[in-house]
Amino acid sequence: MNCPPWPKGKKLVHLDLKGAPPRVEYLHKLIDLFSQLGADGLLVEYEDMFPYEGELKLLQATAQPAYSREEVLSIQEVAKCKGMEVIPLVQTFGHMEFVLKHRPMWSLRELAHCVGTLNPHKEEGVRLVMEMLRQVVELHPGLNTLHIGADEVYMLGEGEESKQWLASPGRTVEQLFLSHVTKVAKAIKDKWPHMTVIMWDDMMRGMSQDTLKASGLVGLVQPMLWDYNPNLEVDKTVSLLEKYCSAGMSDLWAASSFKGSTSVYTNVTSTQRHLENHLQWLNVAASLSAGINLKGIAITGWQRYDHLSVLCELIPVALPSLAACLQTLIHGQLSAEAQSKVTERLGVSSMEVEEMGSAADGTLLFPGRRLAESMVELNSLLNTDDIRFFENNMFVRGWFSPYQRQRKMVSPLITMQIHNEASMYLAMLQQKGEEVRGEMVQLYPDSTAQEWIEEHVSPVMAPLQRIIDEIAACVKEMVP
Repeated sequence: MNCPPWPKGKKLVHLDLKGAPPRVEYLHKLIDLFSQLGADGLLVEYEDMFPYEGELKLLQATAQPAYSREEVLSIQEVAKCKGMEVIPLVQTFGHMEFVLKHRPMWSLRELAHCVGTLNPHKEEGVRLVMEMLRQVVELHPGLNTLHIGADEVYMLGEGEESKQWLASPGRTVEQLFLSHVTKVAKAIKDKWPHMTVIMWDDMMRGMSQDTLKASGLVGLVQPMLWDYNPNLEVDKTVSLLEKYCSAGMSDLWAASSFKGSTSVYTNVTSTQRHLENHLQWLNVAASLSAGINLKGIAITGWQRYDHLSVLCELIPVALPSLAACLQTLIHGQLSAEAQSKVTERLGVSSMEVEEMGSAADGTLLFPGRRLAESMVELNSLLNTDDIRFFENNMFVRGWFSPYQRQRKMVSPLITMQIHNEASMYLAMLQQKGEEVRGEMVQLYPDSTAQEWIEEHVSPVMAPLQRIIDEIAACVKEMVP
């Protein structure tokens, strides 16, 4: 079905900076590209890359320097020059791992072993959140909109203080969640009366209309309903948005995904998967009743599932996906015109990054193109059966089994063949890995390159190196 283009409202690109934070010069180029592709705003999740000061300085990243105050201002200036709004996202309840992992903050956890959830009963928790927000707002002159997170508040109600609170008749975990979010939203409105407050919707999905009406949140927040599934259920999503509207929350947002939602460790983005998600969101927008004011859509690009998980796809390999998703929203479908805009602007022959082809004559038409090409090639190499399952091939299992290695009773002729093949694969991985590292450090901190290589390349190289070393030791025992 062909849908109308995305209704009037912001198209925000989400920048998740809690992993692989781009060097600021690269970020400037990305913002320019986002604008050319049709985005008109940024949803920026700084996390530990924000230059917190004073007692909050311990929240800054240590693997690489946080952005400086000047760099944060420069990001806003580049966006402003392109007519793009910047909306900071600061977590205030769940997903506070980057705060609560620090020893001085341990006492503010809901549960000792749940690093992400803030204890809603401690006033110092609200003071902490408000100080984080104050510093972020003050470094965003003229800011009109804040996103306060509040998604996936795991283990809420499981702490001792929560259990005591819930022991009173009629009290529920839903009310516990709503009371904290309402307290934060009211504090924001008291301090900055003009501020629009957005929050993720997932903790409210099971709540009744009456519960939401009675929560005190109506008029304080604008829910952002997120769903990244390519098989998003349109009718169910429409009903949910209409429930929020009927509860008095008529200003609503959507959130889709262009990367970072396939699996926690995905390396290379599938454009088709994310494209289908956006086509479903267009169906949702076309099915809404007139009373709902859809303020916009955030096209999320998660870099980690949470602060303590591994890296998802880096931005360069996801740019064809982002371009296709934005153009699909603008045209209401992936029309020939939309496809042409993507392929011409990015200089690719396909919108799938694995099939985009090499840039002609060395022309790099999108920032990070060379890194994207190298990562695709390396990813393909890492996933070849001959390399990934080298230890299971016939010769290794037949002539260099653990039993044979332990007793150093091997065939020198065949084991040297195994040695030569393992050495060849190892050299290929080392060469391609260094190529990727060289490209990556131009766009990202050294720590990102180190993490990516250790996460994806080293585990594949280690068994090859081990076999090479063990063969050398075995053959030494059998050859004069």
